[in-house]
This record gives sequence, C-alpha cells and structure tokens, in this order.
Amino acid sequence: MNQSIETNVAWWARGLIFENCSCQAVCPGHVHFDQLCYNDRCIGYWAIRFDEGNFADTDIAGVTAIIAYDSPPHMIEGNWLEAIMIDEKTTGPQRAAVESILTGRAGGPWAILAGFVSEFLETRYVPILIEEGEKTKRVVIDGILDSTITELKGRDRSKPVTFNNMYNQIHPPEQALGTGTSHYDDGSIRFDNTGTHGLYSYFEWTVTPE
Repeated sequence: MNQSIETNVAWWARGLIFENCSCQAVCPGHVHFDQLCYNDRCIGYWAIRFDEGNFADTDIAGVTAIIAYDSPPHMIEGNWLEAIMIDEKTTGPQRAAVESILTGRAGGPWAILAGFVSEFLETRYVPILIEEGEKTKRVVIDGILDSTITELKGRDRSKPVTFNNMYNQIHPPEQALGTGTSHYDDGSIRFDNTGTHGLYSYFEWTVTPE
C-alpha cells in the first residue's frame, strides 16, 4: 500500500470514536506510546462514526469504519499490524477518502499513527453497525467483531468519568472512560477482552494544505 502523503487535499471530519484493547484499566499506551502496556501484546480496535465531514468535494458524513490493531507492548517501537474495515454501504469516493484518512496518506492525526504501522492488511468493506446508548457504545460486524463499551460510574451518576486536558493524537482533550468487552477475529488479528480498557470521545480533525 502506498503510504505517500496526499498533501494537496483539504479535509475535515467530526464524529464519534471509541476503543477497547487488551490492557486492564487505562491502557498505558493511550497515555503515551512510550509507556509499557500490561500484556505481551496490546490488541484492540478503534470504531469511528463520521457525523460530518468532507474530503475535498466528497461528503463523508454517515460513514462508519473500524481499525483493528496488534502491537508490541512498547507501542512506540512500532511494528504494528492494522486492519481497516469500512462500511459496505459507502460509495467509491467515500471509500477512497476514508481509507486515505485512516492510513495516514491524507495527513492529520492518523499520519502520526501510521508511522508505527509496519503492515496494513487489505481494506475490507463489510456491514458495520454502531449503536450509541446513554451509557454504552456498541459495534458489530457479523462474524468478525462484537464489542460494547460501558461508561464507568462516577460520584455524579448523571455524568461520565472523564480525562481532561489529555494529549492524544486522535482523541480531543476530554475523553469518557469505560470498560470494554469484545470478541474479534478477522483471520489475522484476534482478541477476546472482558472488562478491559475502554473509552470514547467526539473528535474533530482538520487538514488544510499549505
């Protein structure tokens, strides 16, 4: 896969992103890639729902996608394996746009993460269901992924437990903490997590060519 940056494309997107991985409590790698994760591998996924956005002249609102990954416990060392799945209902231009964003070819936050990836599996186009409840986020890809993120309970039960002023490439400074339970198997990446690291946020990404 060509990883050259598409520097001439202006794009922006807003939406929901949530994640689960094999680490207990808060994933150390989420705080900083130089922190050592808890297990022999950090394996998990990001689920993305684009609520608004344009990639050049292509409207990407309504597109959903999954990025599954398998990395060493010291994530900053690189050598990640990633699999991207985009909802099958997307158009050809939407598929090309979202793949460019999530592989980092279009610049922005995913270009930083792409620097740690040694192999991208071939992008797949599959039915993706994302459900957002009052306290939960769920994603289902039949036969591949079934995962639910549940908010942690705080002192004020009407509000999520959050990170504030957190520096992260793909999440905004405020992120809601939770726990996740997932089953995932695409034939190359596999994991079963119960009550492990989970969180969500509402992202805003923008790239403006110089």
